[in-house]
Amino acid sequence: MATTDLPNGRSGSRTTGGAPRADGNRRTHGAVVAVKNVFVAESSTFYTILGVTLFLVVFGVVMVLSSSSVEQYAKTHDFFGAASRQGLYAVLGVPLMLVASRVPARLWRKWAMRILGAALVLQLLVYTPLGVEVQGNRNWIRLGSFTAQPSEAVKLGIVLAIGAIIYVKRDRLREWKELFVPVGIATVLPLGMVLLGGDQGTAMIMLILLLGALYIGGARAKHLLVILGVVAVVLPFVTMTSASRSYRINAWLSGCTDSNQFQDLCWQPVHGMWALASGGVFGVGLGNSKAKWSWLPEADNDYIFAIIGEELGLIGAVVVLALFVVLAISMIKVIRQSNDPFVRTVTGGILMWIIGQALVNIAVVLGLLPVLGVPLPLISAGGSALIMTLVAIGVVLSFARDLPGKDRDLPRRGPRDDLAPQNGVLR
Repeated sequence: MATTDLPNGRSGSRTTGGAPRADGNRRTHGAVVAVKNVFVAESSTFYTILGVTLFLVVFGVVMVLSSSSVEQYAKTHDFFGAASRQGLYAVLGVPLMLVASRVPARLWRKWAMRILGAALVLQLLVYTPLGVEVQGNRNWIRLGSFTAQPSEAVKLGIVLAIGAIIYVKRDRLREWKELFVPVGIATVLPLGMVLLGGDQGTAMIMLILLLGALYIGGARAKHLLVILGVVAVVLPFVTMTSASRSYRINAWLSGCTDSNQFQDLCWQPVHGMWALASGGVFGVGLGNSKAKWSWLPEADNDYIFAIIGEELGLIGAVVVLALFVVLAISMIKVIRQSNDPFVRTVTGGILMWIIGQALVNIAVVLGLLPVLGVPLPLISAGGSALIMTLVAIGVVLSFARDLPGKDRDLPRRGPRDDLAPQNGVLR
């Protein structure tokens, strides 16, 4: 041990055998680095997903205010009723997303089946006195003055359960019995419960995320084709179980050419198309929509994209599409950079859930699909859909924090670290 004079006049100790310094400043610096590592994400993909999500949420609250203000005032004399609720849901959902982003992948995998079980219990409440019917679909529960859609939680439970199954069966994916028997047990019951309530749109999104998760997880293509074949056979029978659903599909297939349908089944799609088309390139201006004056049903929900196109024009609609594309590309990066089959499968399922649902919603507004009652993720009014979508994105953010190749435990090198002594010798 040797003693030397420091530049500030104090004396300190140094070691000559290469041992690290143990002074208070070094310990303080290490503590600061340890605390910073708790809050610092090591992947730029994390910030991209987070930034796009927050922008879409704020944009959604603004568009809900614009599209719902007239209807809200007519009903309650309060322009801000729907927007205030949407803002409250965002205030609840964003912290839940950030909390979910701190949960490691192994805990999501461990609790996957329990989360699915809890979601199914909530879905069962739909068929109790708590359940309510909304526009012909019994897929909601009422808690006081608030309604919730348990199937949104079921979506997250399904994708986590599929990821856990893929992880366990990762060495036996080519054997269809090893994979599709447990997957069938985990998914057929939730799908059946949702279809029993008459919500075919939500069931379609569940099927999309199921196929996406299985494909990304490594299931064989020919096995997925078998599933698609079964769906193609069963879908017409499911459709015919509901008269209103059959009428909507027939009206869509006929192009709404029957004048008798204009005042009924074709009213919403026709006025939605008119609203979208009237915006032109630059739109009529935020808040200046004419369709929201009781001409377009569900203007703040299923058809909010039509209001976006009317008020913000083609440019605004393209920007929304571009943001979903950026979100999709960022999630694909998480899939490509991860070697964990659970992470890849769950991220793929959530990607297909959010992007697939957005494409379905936009296709309905454009008249490419019949009216299905599917909201636009992160933008449409609706508490349970917004909150569960944010939690799902939080799961992906938790994966983005732990991508391989990141030296998370190493402190960042400072500009003078190259001058640090090594083995008692300055470099």
